Amino acid sequence: MKHKIIKKEWALEGLGCGNCAEKMENQINKLQGVHQARVDFIARKLTIEVEEKQEISKILEDAAGIIDRIEPGVQVRNYEKSKKTKGYGSDDEAPESKKSRNRLIVGGLLFGLAMLLNLSETISIGLFIVSYVIVGGGILLRAGKNIIRGQVFDENFLMGIATLGAFAIGEYSEAVAVMVFYRVGEYFQDMAVDRSRKSIGELMDIRPDYAHLKTEEGLQKVDPEEVRIGDTIIVKPGERVPLDGKVLEGMSAVDTSALTGESLPREVNVGSSLLSGFINKNGVLTMEVLKAFEDSTVSKILDLVENASSRKAPTENFITKFARYYTPVVVITALLLALIPPLFIPGALFSQWIYRGLVFLVISCPCALVISIPLGFFGGIGGASKTGILIKGSNYLEALNNVETVIFDKTGTLTEGVFKVRKIVPVEEYRVEELLEYAAYAEAYSNHPIGISIVEAYNRKVHTDDLSNYEEIPGHGIKVEYKGKEILAGNSKLMDRESMDYSREDTLGTIIYIAVNRYYMGHIEIGDEIKKDSVQAIKSLKALGVKNTIMLTGDSKSVGEAIGRKLGIDQVFAELLPDQKVEKLEEIEGARTTKGKVLFVGDGINDAPVLARADVGVAMGGLGSDAAIEAADVVVMNDEPSKIATAIGIGRRTRKIVWQNIILALGVKMIFLILGAMGIATLWEAVFADVGVALLAILNAMRVMQVKNYQ
Repeated sequence: MKHKIIKKEWALEGLGCGNCAEKMENQINKLQGVHQARVDFIARKLTIEVEEKQEISKILEDAAGIIDRIEPGVQVRNYEKSKKTKGYGSDDEAPESKKSRNRLIVGGLLFGLAMLLNLSETISIGLFIVSYVIVGGGILLRAGKNIIRGQVFDENFLMGIATLGAFAIGEYSEAVAVMVFYRVGEYFQDMAVDRSRKSIGELMDIRPDYAHLKTEEGLQKVDPEEVRIGDTIIVKPGERVPLDGKVLEGMSAVDTSALTGESLPREVNVGSSLLSGFINKNGVLTMEVLKAFEDSTVSKILDLVENASSRKAPTENFITKFARYYTPVVVITALLLALIPPLFIPGALFSQWIYRGLVFLVISCPCALVISIPLGFFGGIGGASKTGILIKGSNYLEALNNVETVIFDKTGTLTEGVFKVRKIVPVEEYRVEELLEYAAYAEAYSNHPIGISIVEAYNRKVHTDDLSNYEEIPGHGIKVEYKGKEILAGNSKLMDRESMDYSREDTLGTIIYIAVNRYYMGHIEIGDEIKKDSVQAIKSLKALGVKNTIMLTGDSKSVGEAIGRKLGIDQVFAELLPDQKVEKLEEIEGARTTKGKVLFVGDGINDAPVLARADVGVAMGGLGSDAAIEAADVVVMNDEPSKIATAIGIGRRTRKIVWQNIILALGVKMIFLILGAMGIATLWEAVFADVGVALLAILNAMRVMQVKNYQ
């Protein structure tokens, strides 16, 4: 019997080491009963998936022990409580961080005195030693503890052995300089990472703090999680809409920028939909709650962005594995460099070659890669969310780079999805009113926008008691009995299926054919407008080098091809049923290049299977169905197809910055490893290079969050 997998989350307060986070994840994954564990360094979060039967408290206790061993002082807390009290991007300085800063200041001053003042050798050496212990004592202690536990190759070991080695060969000032500047670099790295977290936190600062619940006793200020579906709440001017619902009373303008990236306020009045995260600008709004907080838009967005960095990109996984093998290789090389040449090169001194080996150790620390690369991907995800594009993981952000084919659904994606009856054309012996009545009764139970538009055009009460034997035929239409008469209402495929004698129409609109008791009565033409930016969307994709743009639609061939020509789409496949869309997608995927990705854009429930099957599925989130949004990898909140090009642009810019960091870090390290082996680079230069590269890489990664122009 298969047990249900449950997911638990905890905050890791005080987590400050990217390399340590990776080690924690590896060791927690080895615990008995753990299905999967993820330690998110950026979000400072531990996620553990276990089978329902497992005792989670025992697993958490073991996990907390591993975390404390690898990075002492990290506190494992309830994630939701920590998020509410501290926030995602909290910039409060931890007591441990203050102590570290104070030790750095005192140790740095003593080091400066020893360097600048003309003191005796004994006093200078004494000051160097005291300074070294104050600044580097913690690193030596951690290195010692880790060695006892079998964790040898980490940054604490590298810095400890390099500086103690320098002391051993009499390079006192350089030994202390390496430790001081390494700790200064660590401090600035922490500041840069915290600043990034804070920036991302500001992008995500859309969680409502309270809701004004309307009760018999009056208004009560409550937590949004306490409000139930059907409750009535009041949203005052300047407040954030706390839950999803519809307006019952009042009119106002709402700022939707936190969700859609659009700065222009949207007018709302009675009957308008409101999404949590909107900001009410002026009027008082009374609204009915339609979704519980955990199912609300703001809750889903927060969950998507917070968990995005747990889905790692291939580049991240590669660098993680690379760092795991790179450090031991460099340490062994440093050891060989220190010991082998003096044995074979005449006149070579051990002290000289040990020094060169120490330079190797200092420069080998992989911090720049381990921290800056996930930070770059997460910054890209944060920047995308600022433009109203939600990307569910670093893997999908990287996949956007290789998109060579973009497939669009038509209705609600490239067109508005707002249908109106344009023309009612009965055959000679019938009246317009009569044809519309039969069509409205046939569509009485339909939730499709076309059916709804026909019922709205009828503009009278539809008595569903008069209907019987209702049958919806997917991809064809509806068959129903109304007052003993059989009505057929649907597309040409329905007419052909039922062997009807009818007149086939060729027009840009969607045609609904009506037959009663096997006699053809006429047709109704339904219009759907092309979205304003659909033409620009196709142009932008082609400008980015996307090879193929394709449209899949269940609509008629004539309508599909006419819209395709108007938009400049390369290929149109029309009159497709939902399962045929999946088949067509698989056919297209089979024809792609090895690295090429296929992206599908849709919005309806019938698009969910195709969204899930595509390499990258993009859902139109503002009007899109919940099923489509759940199945998609990327969600466009404002329903603009031009955002697809923006998402690809963000993916490409993120990859460019990530690879800049990889080349910068590895390039500088290789240069200094060669210079160190040749005896040209000193420990001073090595530590400056190591710390400088890490800081530059982190600052470069932070550029990803700038969202001015991605195309």
